[in-house]
Amino acid sequence: METKKTIYQLHEEHKTWLNKLLFYKDEIKIMNNRIEEISQKNTSGELRALVDHFHNQLLIQKEQIDILNHDIKSHESFLETSVLKNPNAVDHEKFSDHKKHRENITVFEKLFKDLREELIDFLSKWM
Repeated sequence: METKKTIYQLHEEHKTWLNKLLFYKDEIKIMNNRIEEISQKNTSGELRALVDHFHNQLLIQKEQIDILNHDIKSHESFLETSVLKNPNAVDHEKFSDHKKHRENITVFEKLFKDLREELIDFLSKWM
């Protein structure tokens, strides 16, 4: 059976997710700065390969954040259009749960956590 939620519940989740994504975007900047610090202090070939690896991984995560942001904002726009079409029903109408968005956020957060742990391990070895 499909879960239904009010527009207010969906909107709250959207806001939460967008705020989390902003946090992760800021964290990527911090991670890149740490990588640059190490890169400037040591120019060995082994380190250069690892630095490139982490820069690429962070770039991929940033792109994923952009995709997730876009998807969430698109869904928010859909909800807004629904309200404009029938403003009287907004308090009573139930919408399909955005299960796919939730799954995408969960997967992203797990991958980001794994990358963060890998980067922390890298930083502890090279600092």
